[in-house]
Amino acid sequence: MRAILVVNPKATTTSERSRDLLVRALRSEVDLSVRYTRRRGHAADLAREAADEGIELVVTLGGDGTVNEVVNGLMAARAATSADGGPSAERLPALATVPGGSTNVFARALGLPREWSEGASMILEGLRLGRSRTIGLGRADDRYFTFCAGFGLDAAVIHRVEQARRRGRVSTPTLYLRSMLQQYFLDSDRRHPAIAVERPGEDAEGELGTVIVQNTAPWTYVGDREINPNPTASFDLGLDVLALRQLRVASTTRTVTQFLSQHPDPQGRHVLRLHDQAEFTLVSARPQAFQLDGDYLGEREKVRFTSVPAALRVIC
Repeated sequence: MRAILVVNPKATTTSERSRDLLVRALRSEVDLSVRYTRRRGHAADLAREAADEGIELVVTLGGDGTVNEVVNGLMAARAATSADGGPSAERLPALATVPGGSTNVFARALGLPREWSEGASMILEGLRLGRSRTIGLGRADDRYFTFCAGFGLDAAVIHRVEQARRRGRVSTPTLYLRSMLQQYFLDSDRRHPAIAVERPGEDAEGELGTVIVQNTAPWTYVGDREINPNPTASFDLGLDVLALRQLRVASTTRTVTQFLSQHPDPQGRHVLRLHDQAEFTLVSARPQAFQLDGDYLGEREKVRFTSVPAALRVIC
């Protein structure tokens, strides 16, 4: 089997020695070449080139941002050669993800351990046994995502965290918590919710303060703790949505507490939940922060979401 390893050299939880160990281990199972990312978007280019070359497996060593870029590169390669423009899992290289970032939501949602060495061992076992599964993806306008999207507050928090990291701060649960509190209390227009969800054949749901979209559960992790706004979201179903109609302190605190419970089931008059959605559009009367798979993408006033079933094969 021909494979490439796409390495983000800035991955936060790996070293040069650990990368060398991973390369040797993978070469015991596959015909491997190693390619390093040099800039934002480079992983997508490498993945698309691999698909065009007939590579059978793409392995990533990095965080969720690296995975997202590789997935989008693979989907772009399929769209370029498909008569109907849609992805086909059988005609794409399989994906294996070695966790190398700070959170690694996608890898952990697939059942891989948090530590890169243990995750690599499970992937090697999966390769030896031919163990894989086909998962669905989400799509927001022209970009795919693997586990989540955000429109509003959570995306603004991610933007704040990214700014802090550029100033040299380390990504920690404490940094996310502090950023969330600052964004919520200092920079959110909580009194004038401006977002609406539009679905084919349904009345629009308006006056929403923030929206979380999930392609699987959990939404994210705080250390080892899962956070689950939409606990029934699944790679095997459509997209799940949780929106808050208002961002008042009492109701928002209650909902966040429900996210963190052992059996999360967010409820309340201010909560809108939609399960297994094939398509919908988020529109806003003013620009909203927007993120995919934990990557801040700027502000938008409108985003169309679609579920893409059985889009990608993954080694698990």
